Amino acid sequence: MFKNGQHIIDTHCHLQFPVYDSDRGAVIGRAHEAGVKMIVAGTQISTSQAAIGLAHKYPDDIRATIGFHPSHAVIEGWHHDKYEQEEKMAEKFDIQKLKELAVDSKVVGIGECGLDYYHLVESQKVPACRQAGKVKSMQKEVFMEMAGLAADLKKPLVIHCRPSKDSNDAYLDLLEMLKNRGDIEFKILHCFSGDLEIAKKMVDVGFYFTLGGIVTFPDKKNKNKGAYDEIVRYIPVERIMTETDSPYIAPVPHRGKRNEPSFVVEVVKKLAEIKNIPLDDLIEKISGTVNKIFKF
Repeated sequence: MFKNGQHIIDTHCHLQFPVYDSDRGAVIGRAHEAGVKMIVAGTQISTSQAAIGLAHKYPDDIRATIGFHPSHAVIEGWHHDKYEQEEKMAEKFDIQKLKELAVDSKVVGIGECGLDYYHLVESQKVPACRQAGKVKSMQKEVFMEMAGLAADLKKPLVIHCRPSKDSNDAYLDLLEMLKNRGDIEFKILHCFSGDLEIAKKMVDVGFYFTLGGIVTFPDKKNKNKGAYDEIVRYIPVERIMTETDSPYIAPVPHRGKRNEPSFVVEVVKKLAEIKNIPLDDLIEKISGTVNKIFKF
């Protein structure tokens, strides 16, 4: 815990995934000891149900969001993330079931949901990639239903957006799809990985950003040195929140390990350094933003 009883908030993690089955309680305990509260993000119906279960089991430390990750809105049999599910299990999008979950008292947002074009390239190894146009249409249809749910329930929309390699295509599609959705008060870009040009466009139309372990990574090429830092400096501090996306993208000095919410402390430290803001002041600002948006 930090100054004035403030906590750091990991606004996006996946503690319900089976990769934590053997030590989930210990992971949550370490977060508690580090002064970290958590929002566990659903990625389909089953993981959304599990996120809600954790929020009820740990009411002081955890809240949930319910979502349908764009990688699930694909041709059956393509997507399998070993961290998310031990066996390949298709789960069809069912907006009615998600609506039923969304009204739970521990649900503070809708998502993650959105667009993911990263693997939609011509490939004979991935069947869905041979139908990229159809998959994009399916992702857009699911996303707009989720956006509508966020609007109906007056809850923030947590967005996963990943463009094709060396492209801004998914971000540009996202901007076009949401340009007339003033009925969604809070639109949040989870794990933002776009460039400065896209960041400026997103800031201009009111998006918020959750930043994670990427902020701690050194740039791989000298020509890009400081590029992500420049994006972080550009985004107003009032639009920034922190996340881990656990179990993915562990920050330095834990890079390469399974991520966990207690590691978000490293993200906040790096953000304070880049923004040149005292650590306690940054935590206070981010906590205020989280409370405004997620009521947590």
